[in-house]
Amino acid sequence: MHIPFCKQACAYCNFHFTTSLRYKDDLVKALAKEAEQEKDYLEGTAINTIYFGGGTPSLLEVSELHLLIAGLRKHYAVSPEAEITIEANPDDINEERLRAWKDLGINRLSIGIQSFFEEELRWMNRAHNVQQSYQCIEQSLKAGFDNFSIDLIYGSPLLTDEMWKQNVDTATGYGITHLSCYALTVEEKTPLHKEVQLKQKDDVENEKQGRQFFLLMQWLREKGYEHYEVSNFAKRGYRSRHNSSYWKGIPYLGLGPSAHSYNGSERRWNLPNNTIYIQSVHDGEAKRELETLTEIQKLNEHIMISLRTNDGLDLDSVERNWGIEIRKELDKDVMKFYNNGLVRFSGTRIQLTDEGMLKADGIAGELFR
Repeated sequence: MHIPFCKQACAYCNFHFTTSLRYKDDLVKALAKEAEQEKDYLEGTAINTIYFGGGTPSLLEVSELHLLIAGLRKHYAVSPEAEITIEANPDDINEERLRAWKDLGINRLSIGIQSFFEEELRWMNRAHNVQQSYQCIEQSLKAGFDNFSIDLIYGSPLLTDEMWKQNVDTATGYGITHLSCYALTVEEKTPLHKEVQLKQKDDVENEKQGRQFFLLMQWLREKGYEHYEVSNFAKRGYRSRHNSSYWKGIPYLGLGPSAHSYNGSERRWNLPNNTIYIQSVHDGEAKRELETLTEIQKLNEHIMISLRTNDGLDLDSVERNWGIEIRKELDKDVMKFYNNGLVRFSGTRIQLTDEGMLKADGIAGELFR
């Protein structure tokens, strides 16, 4: 479920959101209605994960979350052991909310910390401060949320290697079971892009980002974290089940403006406009666009997603689904990356090395059919 509301715009963000809460009530009702309208999309499959993403879902009132979760439980076969995650900003977290979230069945948090340095938070135009970061982590642990993730950003112009180590050490020092770590990117049509263009802020340095990524992999490996996807690290047993489902190609339903869905053969996405979304759902169906995937598109997505995970690309699976000739082509084309130390073989699987992880998208692109 995509909740497209934020208190303020982070400088680097290019997701669909609004800082106006004017239509929040109407949109929540539309979300509940779309959930009912799309109840047959997954053909009765058991729902093993629910993810409230954003935007900032932690802006929703407890009563609004209750409405949405109750609707999902009514119209879908939600597993009793379902992983239910809410993305939250530190300034929205308090003891009362944490208790209420647990009562609703939410059992996993994804907290947007980004940095434990005040100057970086201001540079990113984040809504919270460092003290709130520490406080929300301590409150979450006290409330019994042992399964939660925090986001950290590396490669910003302000972040030295020493600061980066302090960020990582702070997170691991709390015993946090999952970390999502992203290189800062300057996306077009964001405030950061405009400020970089106007020379008001420094651009990112690729060499620095690569170095901080390698340091991250080294530090977290030493602390017992599993690097199970390019940007994601987890203690054993704490992988994100929701995101892992995406990477395995499992069908999913997205609800809300700009939300994407996939049923194994088609991908569709709701238009990224809150007003159009609310009205179209009220009229009977969210306005959306649709793409029917060809077999080659499915193969290329499989290559890209598989290579980003530590499970790698299974050539036996490629052969079963796309034929022996495709497998032979991949066997041949991957050798240059093997010879350059960017991939390794584990049985019939192609896995990226640390150096390969840094170039994951480029390697996948060159292996596309």
